[in-house]
Amino acid sequence: MREIIGWSNKDGDGIFSPGGAISNMYSIMAARYKYFPEVKTKGMAAVPKLVLFTSEHGYIPLYVTATAGTTVYGAFDPIPEIADICDKYNLWLHVDAAWGGGLLMSRKHRHKLNGIERANSVTWNPHKMMGVLLQCSAILLREKGILQGCNQMCAGYLFQQDKQYDITYDTGDKAIQCGRHVDIFKFWLMWKAKGTVGFESQINKCLELSEYLYNKIKNRQEFEMVFEGEVAPKIKALMMETGTTMVGYQPQGEKVNFFRMVISNPAASKSDIDFLIEEIERLGQDL
Repeated sequence: MREIIGWSNKDGDGIFSPGGAISNMYSIMAARYKYFPEVKTKGMAAVPKLVLFTSEHGYIPLYVTATAGTTVYGAFDPIPEIADICDKYNLWLHVDAAWGGGLLMSRKHRHKLNGIERANSVTWNPHKMMGVLLQCSAILLREKGILQGCNQMCAGYLFQQDKQYDITYDTGDKAIQCGRHVDIFKFWLMWKAKGTVGFESQINKCLELSEYLYNKIKNRQEFEMVFEGEVAPKIKALMMETGTTMVGYQPQGEKVNFFRMVISNPAASKSDIDFLIEEIERLGQDL
């Protein structure tokens, strides 16, 4: 996964966590430890006392997050431009690619994450776009040793350094948890079965179906586009009552509720898309 991001596989690091929020938390902890390593033992007292406020609220810039695939719109931040600012001011850049990270597997679509190799850390959830079973989230770091230094507690009864096997497989001291689920195994097994080419084909298909859905609705007289790229019917209740489809909806600001069309099921087909559109149209006729 680190190599796919664009990092050297020899220097980076990473672990699997219970979810994207925890992976993002790991990145914040790693950034704080990188800039103020004594925070681990001394707490916030290790941070230098402010002599002069650097902003109206006294905040010290340290960490910037770029989102690669927002939850509702699937939008991607311009990573190269953000990375330029982070380089200029020596800020830690984290890319939250929990949703959009799967596009890195596609040569056709990975351009949406151009510049991700400049990040200090990346969250990538295979249980989202790649269709791996819950839970499966990875926090990946460009620099080796930070996760270990940040989270290691050196408990004498755990992860001893004098084992008879390669202790690099003992990743427990990189995590804040002790007992953990083996989330990587199902991902490894799925990758072995599908292969990188299989994942690429799966993701390309999902994007093709998304484009197919968009064009079908755009060119259908029974539907009206509220604005480009979004659909805003209010028939969720009927869908649930009839039990034929189950699609989540989402309000955004002052906009009405709209269906959030997420296509990540590798078994989905154009006939499923056609049925969905016809069902929305059928259920909406009497509204």
